Parts: sequence; structure tokens; C-alpha cells
Amino acid sequence: MAREITYLQAISEALNEEMGRDPDVFIMGEDVASPSGKGRGVRGEMTGLPERFGFERVRNTPISESALIGAALGAALTGSRPVVELMFVDLVCVCMDQIVNQVAKVRYMFGGKARVPLVIRVPSGAGSGSAGHHSQSLENWFVHTPGLLVVAPSSPYDAKGLLKTAIRDDNPILFVEHKALYGLRGAVPEEEYLLPLGIAEVKRPGKDVTIVATSRQVHNALAAAEALAGEGIEATVIDPRTLKPLDIQTIVASVQQTHRCVVVNEGCKTGGYASELAASIGEEAFGYLDAPVLRVAAEDVPIPANRALEDEAIPQVRDIVAAVRSLAGALVS
Repeated sequence: MAREITYLQAISEALNEEMGRDPDVFIMGEDVASPSGKGRGVRGEMTGLPERFGFERVRNTPISESALIGAALGAALTGSRPVVELMFVDLVCVCMDQIVNQVAKVRYMFGGKARVPLVIRVPSGAGSGSAGHHSQSLENWFVHTPGLLVVAPSSPYDAKGLLKTAIRDDNPILFVEHKALYGLRGAVPEEEYLLPLGIAEVKRPGKDVTIVATSRQVHNALAAAEALAGEGIEATVIDPRTLKPLDIQTIVASVQQTHRCVVVNEGCKTGGYASELAASIGEEAFGYLDAPVLRVAAEDVPIPANRALEDEAIPQVRDIVAAVRSLAGALVS
């Protein structure tokens, strides 16, 4: 039986192993280490890394996200493999020009001759009462940007395997870590493994409806599927794991069997990733659908600090259950 570790420990192990494997890998970010003391990072995932690899490879930066991403891009273009940590995904707004107009486009602008092996780790999502400036889910901005790959693991196993793969990739990757998952425990092998990008996982099989959920919402979808099973409705739950590239084939194969689909994402509903999923499924599997693809997503409001209001603003298990129940007229026994 595989040992169990937390999502955050899985991230730390991936960083430790990849830095030990490849001397070109280094970490940079605000407060990732403190030369005056033992570096632990903002959330503890850097524990032991400065002591093992030194403060040149676990590098504190000034509080300037634009400078941080610009420096990381330069390092990537000249042979290093930087892993950048932004404290919150919301801070991508500060360095949007660097990410969208420089990091994402440089390979294209140089005719594919440039490599940009750059991973940007971004803690994302709501659920901690951190209010509108530190609770957003902005991953669809980057799915929309050509030249960027976007990864959103939902388990410790996926977090480690996908981060190791991302660090070895020669393309810039936004690695989205939901803050509410950092304490989640799960089975992670001690031996090395990698997970490929662009391969979804069927978390639970079912014959009546397909639920496609991302990041933390995978766990809400699984809880909803369990509740629905008590009502005689069997739901397949699929985790894309990588939002771009998207494994649409696995999703379509499920919809061909169930003929109904609900998509769940914590970003805002209007123009969000749930909309992208719904449109892709509609294009690829329209002839198999017995009902419209339904979206369960956050309300189009800033995330409140009040925990009760926050719960109302973002998808909950009950919302997924209600969406599936609304398809009951299309369900066949």
C-alpha cells in the first residue's frame, strides 16, 4: 500500500526530486526562503530545500511580480529551468503583460527555436475567507492565451506527478494549486513517477450522467455522485487534470454512454472554464446529448470574505446535485 502524504508535501517532494535530478532547476519567489534563517516558504513547501540546494537555487525576490516573471523568462531562455511561485493567483494581474505578451509568445516569435521551460505556480481558489483579492479562480484567462499550458491537479498523486512533468517540459506552464487542497492527504508512491499532460482521469464510473469537474471541485463532484447514487442516479466523474491541453476524447467517450453532462469549475460562470468545457462538449458530442450541457460555476460577483456568503458564491455539492436532478426528465431507467 502506498504511503499517504499531503498535497503540499507532494509539491515539496516534486521540487526536491527535480532539483536533485537537474542542476538547471531553481526556485524563485517572494519569501520562498530566508537567508537569515531556515527557509520554509510561505506555506511550508520549501522546508529543507535551501539547506540542501543553497540560497542561489532557492532564491528570494523583491516584491515585484513583473520583475520576477521577467527575470524567470530570461533565465528560461538562457538554459535554466525556473520554477516561480506567486503567492496568490490574483497577483498575475500585476505581471499580466510579462506572462501574456512575453512568456506565452516568445517561442512563436522566434519561430519555435527558443525554449521556455518555465513553471509558474499559482495558489488559487476560494474557501478560506480571504475575500475578493485573494480568492479568485483565474485559470481561464491563461487557457485563452496561446502559448501557455495550464495544469490543475486535484490530488497529491496528481500534484507530484504533473509538477515533475511540467518542470521537464520546454513550454511555459501555469501550475494551478487550489489553496483548499494543500492539507488533503492521498496515496503517493515513494518511487519516481511522471504523469503525462493532456490525459484526463475517470474518477468514478456511472451510466446516467457525466460530471466533468476541475481542481477542488472534483471532490465536490465525487460527493455529489455519492449522494445521487442514493437516489438511483449513477454519475461518471471525470477530472481533466490539465485544462490545456484538454483530453476531450475521454470526456466525449463518456458522454456517448451517458448522453448527459454537467461541468463544474470554480471560476465565474460568464466566460469561465465551465463555458469552454460546455462548448467543446457541445461541438464534439452534440449528436449524443439528450439534454443541454449544464454549467455549475461561481456567481459573477467578487468573492465575499464572509464565509457563509462565500459558500453561496462558489459551487457546492448541493449545486452539483441540483444540476443533475434538473436533468431528471432526460434520464432513462
